Amino acid sequence: MESKRQQKFAGVIQQDLAAIFQREGNAYLPNTLVTITKVRVTPDLAIARVFLSFFNNTNTQQALQLVKSHASEIRYKLGARIKDQVRIIPQLEFFVDDTNEYVERMDALFDKISREPRQPDTEE
Repeated sequence: MESKRQQKFAGVIQQDLAAIFQREGNAYLPNTLVTITKVRVTPDLAIARVFLSFFNNTNTQQALQLVKSHASEIRYKLGARIKDQVRIIPQLEFFVDDTNEYVERMDALFDKISREPRQPDTEE
């Protein structure tokens, strides 16, 4: 369970990272929209786990590795934005948020189930 402080700090990081990716994300991943879906912060506020969603990109693992390779540069830009609000700039760990893929898979399963002929209910 995250404390209010962690939640507030995660929100600040999420907003600022979103602005960084919106302005300069094209330099890291051309023609790809990067969305920060969730940020989780450790209790000591030293590590921020950032969950990303990639749109208009077929290889999410390659995109994630590219973002990870620029992690120190992204952290520096984040630090420039939040330096007056925090004591330490957290280390950034990036992960793929596969919620959209999971939802699409579940929708496909439900569609398949709804197309199958129904068994008549047998009641005695």
